[in-house]
Amino acid sequence: MTATTELEPGDLIEVFKALGNPARLQIMQWLKDPETHFGAFEPIADRGTVGVCVTHIQAKAGLAQSTVSSYMSTLERAGLVRPTRIGKWTHYRRDEERLTQLARAIGTTV
Repeated sequence: MTATTELEPGDLIEVFKALGNPARLQIMQWLKDPETHFGAFEPIADRGTVGVCVTHIQAKAGLAQSTVSSYMSTLERAGLVRPTRIGKWTHYRRDEERLTQLARAIGTTV
């Protein structure tokens, strides 16, 4: 995605492609409220600060590690999530600022 505050049409296409997969859309919904959706998992780090460990996303989704890693990379490239590495674990959280920009862009282009 571009570094400017305005999203380009290509950015929007990447976002829609990323969210066009039901599993990726579900992950984004889970990450909106990580305490509720991942409360059964012992956090490795503060979910509010760094997000949810990819192993917990994998366990909840019931998908292969490689599939979840690929999905998270797609969401990251689309600018929807931010990764944080803690030791050998990668955590993901939604990029709420970017999601707000996306909502504004959709409101002005549709």
